[in-house]
Amino acid sequence: MAVKKIILYISCLFLIPVAGNSQSYKLSSPDKKVELTIENDSVLGYSLVYQGKKVTRRSTLGMILNSGKRWGYRDKVISKTARKENSVVKLVTGNFREINNVYNELKLNFDAGYSVYFRLYNEGMAYRFEGDGRALDSITVTKEKADFRLLDDPAVIFPETNNFTAWELSHKLYSAVSKIENGKYGITPVLFDNKKQGLKVVIAESDLNNYPGMYLQKQDASMNGFWALYPKEVVMGSWGNFVTVVKERTNFITRTAGNHTFPWRIMIVSDDDRQLLTNNMIYLLAKPQQIENTGWIKPGKATWEWWHCAILEKAPFESGPHKLSTQLYKYYIDFASENKLEYLLIDAGWSNLFKPNELNPKVDVKEIIRYGKEKKVGVFLWTVASTLMKYPHKYLDSISSWGAAGVKIDFFDRDDALIMPQYEELAKACAERKLLVDFHGCSKPTGLNRAYPNILSYEAVRGMECSKWDTSTNPDYRLQFIFSRMLAGPIDYTPGSMRNSTLKNFKPIDPGLPMSLGTRCQELAEYVVINSSLVMLADSPDEYRKYPDILQYLSDVPATWDDTKVLSAKVGEYAVVAKRKGKKWYVAGMNAWGERKLNVDLSFLGKNKELDVQLFTDTDKSNEDANQYQYKKLTINKSKSCEMYMSSGGGFVAIVTLR
Repeated sequence: MAVKKIILYISCLFLIPVAGNSQSYKLSSPDKKVELTIENDSVLGYSLVYQGKKVTRRSTLGMILNSGKRWGYRDKVISKTARKENSVVKLVTGNFREINNVYNELKLNFDAGYSVYFRLYNEGMAYRFEGDGRALDSITVTKEKADFRLLDDPAVIFPETNNFTAWELSHKLYSAVSKIENGKYGITPVLFDNKKQGLKVVIAESDLNNYPGMYLQKQDASMNGFWALYPKEVVMGSWGNFVTVVKERTNFITRTAGNHTFPWRIMIVSDDDRQLLTNNMIYLLAKPQQIENTGWIKPGKATWEWWHCAILEKAPFESGPHKLSTQLYKYYIDFASENKLEYLLIDAGWSNLFKPNELNPKVDVKEIIRYGKEKKVGVFLWTVASTLMKYPHKYLDSISSWGAAGVKIDFFDRDDALIMPQYEELAKACAERKLLVDFHGCSKPTGLNRAYPNILSYEAVRGMECSKWDTSTNPDYRLQFIFSRMLAGPIDYTPGSMRNSTLKNFKPIDPGLPMSLGTRCQELAEYVVINSSLVMLADSPDEYRKYPDILQYLSDVPATWDDTKVLSAKVGEYAVVAKRKGKKWYVAGMNAWGERKLNVDLSFLGKNKELDVQLFTDTDKSNEDANQYQYKKLTINKSKSCEMYMSSGGGFVAIVTLR
């Protein structure tokens, strides 16, 4: 919801006459640091400059329709409108209570019946196409041209893939775009490191609306938009035959109404890595909030049985993955209630995958939900996306009538134009029933959680579940995705492992009690650094009870925040983030492989010279035994920098309560 809105319309903006039939325009960001030159000649194109440094060569954009029309190719601008926005957007959940929405925008209207919006924030640029509905009643897009021609052959953190069905990807690191083989592609957001200019560039998208997700494909010196074609035939298959699989595709990307508004194509630019950790462009470019009453939307932390295979060492009954029971889940609810956790997440096994109304007789879901309400613990239920898409109201009605707090919707495994509207349909249907949503097995977010803030988290990352099988989710990877994937939206990473390991000592375990890579303190820091409004305590209640100081921290740490500051950060190496809830600040650091000492400046913390701090830190033994940590209470002089040590794959958390 935006307030304090100031909108200024300007009749003419930077029209530059040029020779021939070309038209050229310039647009700058509110702080004048970002400059865009738009040229309309044989192909519509732009060039981007940041702080006087050229970011791109001339890059081009366009759409080819099956009607034979080619938007962006030799069309004439017949009118234009410039607009300035300066407003505040209040958040229901997230890293801030409110954020500024400040940009300059130029809309170019073309004689062929479409418009292109160019928008500049202080943090980067975005553009989008829009049909005006007069020339065409419907639009079928066969191809889109979105070329990103970055200067200086930058290095790339590339979530490379060879299909359109997975987003839990490891990163492939390239020292230069030129090192990527032609035809290779990856999911967005993609982070580029222009070491020559000292700039980071993130290419992303926002506000998908009946349109497939954008990938980036290497073509010579350019990274080009690449999309899944619209499905012609979809069948059930893949995991347990409960995932929708595209068997055959058409020869077009999407078909939609003539006045359709297409996705924003985004280029985020920064010369300070810290700025990436608080960048909100994808969120701000998305559809505004669609829910008026948000009082029922409660972020929180959840106890969860799946990661540790429901193994309860101290429980007075049988437990384990094949011993699910009503008694077992009440044990988790008791743990959540005792430690002021808001939720229990019940994963697979409580019902028939295809008919959720057919309940597992050993797991009385209705009684578990009733017991949870008695203990003030809400219950999330894991569900299969294909079943809810086929019968959205039938089963959501049942889940709502039982009193569940929310649903974890899993195994979408697609982001083509046929399935993308289903994310919004399900979010809307859940909102109508006051159900919270955790999207899992899903494509990366593109701002839908702004329109429907009942969406608390998305997976679309190689989360901690993968530690059951391999070493791909590790400190290096975490210090990459927080600067790229996390810009797209909240992450269902599922932290909380209490069996922490160095790379040397690690081994995958499944089934059983798994390990995680990195130190105990890095695991604790993830609750602050990684953004999510629904956060798992992935390990066993019995394991947490062994560490009362950690359990108290996990009980207290918020899942949504009033303010966020990034104190220091370097992509792929480390991050130190401070977040405030009320009068309490949580300052957390995460480190990639390799030891590090950092000076942490706490001078921003209030007016008091002396600060009372609770501190979780690595020890000199954490490099060999990643479970080792130190907890202490102390007083710190805020006027002095505080030196923090982080082991290889380590971290720290400092909790400061303002007087």
